[in-house]
Amino acid sequence: MEIFYWMVFGGLAAVVAALELSKTSRDRISTSSAFSSFKNNYLVVYSLMMAGDWLQGPYVYYLYSQYGFGKGDIGHLFIAGFGSSMLFGTIVGSLADKQGRKRASITYCITYILSCATKHSPEYKILMVGRVLGGIATSLLFSAFESWLVAEHFKRGFDQQWLSVTFSQAIFLGNGLVAIVSGLFGNVLVDTLSLGPVAPFDAAACFLAIGMAIIMSSWTENYGDPSENKDLLTQFKGAAVAIASDEKITLLGAIQSLFEGSMYTFVFLWTPALSPNGEDIPHGFIFATFMLASMLGSSIASRLMARSSLKVESYMQIVFLLSAAALLLPVITSFLVVPSGEKGGGISFSGCIQLIGFCTFEACVGIFWPSIMKMRSQYIPEEARSTIMNFFRIPLNIFVCIVLYNVNAYPIVFMFGMCSVFLFVASLLQKRLRFITESQRSRSQEWTAMKETDSEAEPLNV
Repeated sequence: MEIFYWMVFGGLAAVVAALELSKTSRDRISTSSAFSSFKNNYLVVYSLMMAGDWLQGPYVYYLYSQYGFGKGDIGHLFIAGFGSSMLFGTIVGSLADKQGRKRASITYCITYILSCATKHSPEYKILMVGRVLGGIATSLLFSAFESWLVAEHFKRGFDQQWLSVTFSQAIFLGNGLVAIVSGLFGNVLVDTLSLGPVAPFDAAACFLAIGMAIIMSSWTENYGDPSENKDLLTQFKGAAVAIASDEKITLLGAIQSLFEGSMYTFVFLWTPALSPNGEDIPHGFIFATFMLASMLGSSIASRLMARSSLKVESYMQIVFLLSAAALLLPVITSFLVVPSGEKGGGISFSGCIQLIGFCTFEACVGIFWPSIMKMRSQYIPEEARSTIMNFFRIPLNIFVCIVLYNVNAYPIVFMFGMCSVFLFVASLLQKRLRFITESQRSRSQEWTAMKETDSEAEPLNV
């Protein structure tokens, strides 16, 4: 393995370790023992859920190819997953609000375990059913658990700022450390122990079962709006009205769709971008490096959110601009660096530059997740939280399906340029969101000051 990969990995590891070890009381939020117990329970469950997801990711395409399916058939399977998430996501989100977030979380475990079981069959139709189940599970993963956490957090009377502690640690562990360990564990199962490409899916099912047992034994149920017996159509209308009537929610949904759409497109593009001429690159090691960069981002986010004077809306505009610049690097190098026509070999000079940029983007991803979670907890109404969060995923899934369907129709640099533009637009929308929140906060402070002035003046008039 080239020394360059170790230099990048080692540099990121050193920075992450330095950031974590150098944290002072100013970088930490003081909490209670009751909150720590609640947070740790959630982090264990969330880490198990993410382990079940990360174990599968690197081997889905490989498993399908081992069953003899070509690129076109595999592409259709992936489209089925994102399509089912788009079609059924809003329904399962509404059911989570109506029937309970704990039940929805258990449903996620069951659905994903069934999806893992389908991987044992080489039949295309059964694999398609598995992708549909996986799409439904993904919608629940990114809505039910966060909705349960936010509702339970406030139900137990914890401070709102403490949410940022749970969010940042969940991303640090679930999207960073767990992802790295899962990738290495999957590699041991498939390559070292020679258990075959289905082994990671069986391991994922075991982790999901353990997490489900913890949920069933230790979580309490909470709902979106239990006081009203609303049907699904009424919930859809209520969520749509909330999005349309509150510009902050609309902006938040657009920002999330633009960033996540770019992120999922990046997942498909980084491999051909780093090896355009069939260069021999260590995919697993690069994936681990990306996850380490994401850990770095979440560590930075925890420091930023620990400062009550610094608002999420302020620094996220810079994060989006930085991520736009990072994904613009493949476009820039295509013009400034002369491409090598030599087939095979190690990573090229332009590939090295792009890898640095991709790690920067992954660090932005690490900042994005806890920050967007914090903003969602502030702006999305509790009674329709899961429904609205899955509404946000509709344009995202449409976009990803279009990209997957046309992935061979456009050059890679065009796709990266498009993502960079999307991220720049996200920064402009974030600027608008910041302006609205600061204006409302200013008006609220003025109103409070006026009320205090009036209350002080009243005794003088008596």
